[in-house]
Amino acid sequence: MLPRQFVRENPDEVRRALEAKGVDVDLDRILEIDGEWRELKATGDDLRRQRNEVSSEIGELKREGNEEAAEEAIERSSELKAELEALEARADELEAELEAALLELPNPPHPDAPVGADESDNVEVERWGFEDRRALPDPVVPHYDLGEELGILDFDRGAKVSGGGFYVATGEGARLEHALIQFMLALHREEHGYTDVFPPIPVNSASMRGTGQFPKFVDDAYRLGDANDAPYDDDDLWLLPTAEVPVTNMYRDEILLDSDLPIKHQAYTPNFRREAGEHGTETRGIVRVHQFNKVEMVNFVRPENSYDRLEGLLGEAKAVLERLGLPYRVLEMCTGDMGFTQAKKYDVEVWAPGDDMEDGPEAGGRWLEVSSVSNFEGFQARRASIQYRPERHESAEYVHTLNGSGVAVPRVVVAILEYYQNEDGTVDVPEPLQPYMGGVERIDGHDPVGESALGAGE
Repeated sequence: MLPRQFVRENPDEVRRALEAKGVDVDLDRILEIDGEWRELKATGDDLRRQRNEVSSEIGELKREGNEEAAEEAIERSSELKAELEALEARADELEAELEAALLELPNPPHPDAPVGADESDNVEVERWGFEDRRALPDPVVPHYDLGEELGILDFDRGAKVSGGGFYVATGEGARLEHALIQFMLALHREEHGYTDVFPPIPVNSASMRGTGQFPKFVDDAYRLGDANDAPYDDDDLWLLPTAEVPVTNMYRDEILLDSDLPIKHQAYTPNFRREAGEHGTETRGIVRVHQFNKVEMVNFVRPENSYDRLEGLLGEAKAVLERLGLPYRVLEMCTGDMGFTQAKKYDVEVWAPGDDMEDGPEAGGRWLEVSSVSNFEGFQARRASIQYRPERHESAEYVHTLNGSGVAVPRVVVAILEYYQNEDGTVDVPEPLQPYMGGVERIDGHDPVGESALGAGE
């Protein structure tokens, strides 16, 4: 959230941020509301001063025995009170309107962020793992076909129990997801210094607003107990879209100590997204689903350290893929594709060789985003009121928050099934995952279950 004083004093910079991020907000109206609100506050202060003077005058007139003048002063005091109450009611209306409007303003991008309109303007800054990549079958079987052939991914039964966009991982498929989660948590805990958090899955509206999901992305959320378009208040509950929401909001409305920082938390959660705005995107397989597992890394740091921490956080996300031996690339996101809340953002995209895409690498296949690594600077901290006190005698300041997926599990499963598959249809388990799968080195698959799988009547 941008401070109203910043918006008031830097309208040109805010306009540039709106244009850079492609956000349509009536800034003139916000400035108009702010101007009227400040005028009312000034008038209110004057009315309170007048009323105090009249109150003092009433006492003096009564002591002098001038009852007629005292009654006139009392009447004037009542008029001032009524005028002040009407003015304060209008000021409260404007205050609420202004606060709601400020929530619609995006975080200005960092000056070094690439300027661009959409994903075609993102800048590739790194590519890893292609020079010594393993030999692949020809053709590579896409994960959705291979997963069903091995009996480890079941899309029909997922749709049966929950609807389209859900899947069931069974047997070695389920073990692979569990292994990835445990591997990531251990890596970040033991080598990167993270503290584990196991947060609630439902989060309230205040938490969604604090990290910037609301009001902009209400349609993408799963609401508990009512329709998304029904009015909601701070206590209404939603299924979390990312662990960023509960972990960041753990410290909402708190003042941290300087000695607390930096704070590095990680959390595994299932995540739920309707993807309401993703019309026409891929529906086959587990690339884009409504429920998916993810390990999220959330950092709270001093402002002067946040950009060094951003590079460190990027390295922690990349380490997951490097340990697994999965080729990837890193993109620096342009202003138009960065997102509403970020000041600077990197995407880490793993290589999945099973489906050729127009924007895929020369080796074929496609890129799948598995981590977005972002610096929000003080944007989320102001929305959620998360501060720290540099010294006990100094004023509190807003922390900087950062997060990055460490990493999203289903798309890594896609990459493993496609990159580590063999000519005979089996899949090698990356060595770092084998201890978390009870020593399993290769996924051989399972026999199908039920008449429908075998063919009824045969």
